[in-house]
This record gives sequence, C-alpha cells and structure tokens, in this order.
Amino acid sequence: MGNCIGSSARVEATLSSNTPSASEASKFPSKSSNSSVPSSLSIPSYGRKSSCDSLPTPRSEGEILFSPNVKSFSFNELKNATRNFRPDSLLGEGGFGYVFKGWIDEHNLTAAKPGSGMVIAVKKLKPEGFQGHKEWLTEVNYLGQLRHQNLVKLIGYCIDGDNHLLVYEFMPKGSLENHLFRRGPQPLNWATRIKVAIGAARGLAFLHDAKEQVIYRDFKASNILLDAEFNAKLSDFGLAKAGPTGDRTHVSTQVMGTQGYAAPEYVATGRLTAKSDVYSFGVVLLELLSGRRAVDNTKVGVEQNLVDWAKPYLGDKRRLFRIMDTKLEGQYPQKGAYTAANLAWQCLSNEPKLRPRMSEVLAALEELQSPKGASKLSHIEHRGISSPVAVSPMRHRSPLNMTPSASPLQAYQKSPRGR
Repeated sequence: MGNCIGSSARVEATLSSNTPSASEASKFPSKSSNSSVPSSLSIPSYGRKSSCDSLPTPRSEGEILFSPNVKSFSFNELKNATRNFRPDSLLGEGGFGYVFKGWIDEHNLTAAKPGSGMVIAVKKLKPEGFQGHKEWLTEVNYLGQLRHQNLVKLIGYCIDGDNHLLVYEFMPKGSLENHLFRRGPQPLNWATRIKVAIGAARGLAFLHDAKEQVIYRDFKASNILLDAEFNAKLSDFGLAKAGPTGDRTHVSTQVMGTQGYAAPEYVATGRLTAKSDVYSFGVVLLELLSGRRAVDNTKVGVEQNLVDWAKPYLGDKRRLFRIMDTKLEGQYPQKGAYTAANLAWQCLSNEPKLRPRMSEVLAALEELQSPKGASKLSHIEHRGISSPVAVSPMRHRSPLNMTPSASPLQAYQKSPRGR
C-alpha cells in the first residue's frame, strides 16, 4: 500500500502577536507519491494568460456564491462523494480542517461510486479552525473566477450552517513541499525542478499581469501542488489581495504570511506589491536549488534562515555547489544552476524596485529549460535583470520580526499516519 501524504502547511503568522492567525494552507495530495494516474479533471490548455485576465470584482457575498463557474453542492452530496467523510478517504489534516478524497460524475457533478467518475479533493473546514469565513469566501471569489492551467481548479463549494467546504480538482503528486522535504518521495531531478519553477512562475505572472492585478501573498512550497506530470499549480487563495489601482503604488494591509517567505519590506511596513510575491518566489527557487526549508529550526546560527545562509554563495560559481541539494548527486548543469542562482539572487533583492517582474522571471526560466537556453543565459542582463556577477553579494540581514508560526503540521500518511 502506498503512502498517503497529507497536509503539511504551517499556520500563518502575523506581525502582531495580538492579531489572530490567518488562514491555514490547504493541501490535497494523492495516496501514493509515485502514482501515475492522471487527474481525471480535464482543464483547457491556456497560454501565458487565460481568457479570464480581467477579474470582475464581486460587490457582495451573494455575487461571489452565485458564480456560474462553480457548483453549489449540498452537504449530503459531499457526504456521499466522500463515503461519509470516512477515515480511509482522508488525505490530510491541518489547522483549517480536513481534506478528503471523493468521486463525482464528470458530467452532472453528482456523487459517484468510489473508483468511478472524476476524482476530487474536498476540504472541510473546522468551525473553530484558523481559516475563517472571510478566507473561505476569498478563495471562492478568486478561484471561482480565474481559470488558468497553473491555478488549481475550484469545482464548487458547500455552505451549510457551520459547515464550510471547498471542492477542488485532485492533484495526484501532492505538494512541492512533500517532494522536497519529506522522506519517501523520489527526489526531484534537475529537469523536474525547473519544470515546477516554470509552472509556478507562470501562475504568478498570470495573476500579476491580469487587467485587475491579483497579489497572491502566500507563495510557498506547500501551496504549489503537482499533477501527475509534475505540472505546478497554485493553491489556497485565502490571503490573495487585489493589487493597487490608479496612481497607488501599493496596498496597505495587515501583515500576514509565513515566516521565511514574506518580503522584508512588507513585514516591516505592511505595504504589499507584486514584488512581494517575487521575493517569495526567490525563496522557493532557493528551496528547489538547495533542498532546504526557508526556515529550519533544527539547524544552528545563520543556517536556520535559508536566505541568510545561501545569499553569499549565489554569485560565486566556485562556491555555488555548497548550497546545491545533495540529493541531486551532482546531476545538474553547472551553467544552468548558476543562472538559476543569479535569478534567485535578483528576486531576493532587499530593494523591491530592483527585483524583476514575474514575466521576466518566467522568460528567463523558459530559456533556461530550452536546450540552447542554458548557454545563452550564463548572463541574463538582456532580460532587464541585472546579474550579480560583478557585485560582491552582501549577506542579507533579514529584518523579519514576524511572530514564529506554529509547529508545522505533520504529514499524514496511510501507514503509519504521521511523519
């Protein structure tokens, strides 16, 4: 029997210890990390932008819930689809609640017999959980309107008294976090890591370049889900915010995010921009290169914070190997690794204006993936992204004073359950 790897998101932390915790990220991986069964939900193929790059902003809860793009399920329908939320249908558990595997008819979206029809993931929130009604509604708002190949598809929802549920497409390979940091899954090779980075970058670029910009605000490895072919899709939009409009340069908001991923200027000031997401992308790109977590309290000193530890090596070809994931066993192109490291260095600039746009990051990664691209991108100035080669990178001193997040949730496995 294969492992059933479940939710491993940590509780979001806020800057002020007097502020309630924000939403818990939702995960819904498969019973087997090696599953080759493709997702049974068919999603149209989109380009870099989807046909829904103009996001109409609903003005009321009613407008959000009556979206024509999502189905309103009854509680009994989802009970039947998940076999009454039986324990053997459980995919994962987090502070938000539970995620169950279910089956529905792909034509009329009614409950189907286990093993038949379309596989779904049903997130059932705990009434007392960290993800409240506001975050639940935000998720329905954005994923109910946005459609893109690199965003997880929201199929529907259920609100019945205290019961708040969300129904998603099923992602057979689970989260990027599980593949990078959990024991069990086959280590990701270099080509797959670049593929994941490209898919995630494409999702962020779509959000940032929409006519009504969306700032994701919760970009991290546990929110990047993978389909059967390791195509990356962004999940959990509970913290998403509309970008600045008119002559505004930023959105002022309560600081929420996960320690180690949030941009330092956002943590310090509460001023949110798309460049905050770019910083978070740089952290995840470092995780892909190094195989280390953004924050690892099992290590000591500077090594606890990935950015602090890795940044001095990113512009040094001779020392870059020191931060590369040993699970790669040296099987990666040196020029390609150096180019990716330079790209991460730019995304992690302390000055937001110096960070590239996600469309530039995406273009650089796509050239890196192409056979001819690795040699072309030994220097990436021509993309408008200055290279740190001529600059002696200074050790980044993180200004983060974010309240440490709660202990990471244990990955739930079929046998044994837990880590």
